[in-house]
Amino acid sequence: MRHPTRPGTRGYASLAEIDAPVARVWRALTDPALIRIWSGAPAEVDPRKGGLYRLGVGERCREAHIDVFDVNRRLRLIYLGDPGMPSSASAVVDDFLLDPRKGAGTTSLRLLGSGISDAPEWDAMYKRCRIAWERNLARIKVALENPPRPKPARPPPGDAPLRGLDY
Repeated sequence: MRHPTRPGTRGYASLAEIDAPVARVWRALTDPALIRIWSGAPAEVDPRKGGLYRLGVGERCREAHIDVFDVNRRLRLIYLGDPGMPSSASAVVDDFLLDPRKGAGTTSLRLLGSGISDAPEWDAMYKRCRIAWERNLARIKVALENPPRPKPARPPPGDAPLRGLDY
């Protein structure tokens, strides 16, 4: 039942089964260089309980306090107030849970988001967060399952490349 004087909140959940060990998935969530690969945005992470997690720049920047930092198991982010958003009585939280599957080869990455106000002025923010994290988990999966392969330094032996087209 909804409280008559306090607005409710809503959340979202996403799941990705990733063919990579838990330690690699954890690193993809906490290493700024890897975060940039799957998010396309710069990141800053102070990787510890009480640390800072910042993703993006300018208007698209989201900044969070790291509330739980349980290496290879759980990362919970509590987002700091954003002056561009309507006021809310609740904190917005993203909780990442990592579980090994099939031994050490596959990881189940679950994201539970919560605390987004159900007031109409939060509808756009709710949709953006839910859809963005669904896409980001898919990008993490793709980045870890299909890492870039180094190109050979020289073309394989055989015919010499044509002048001007030696690639």
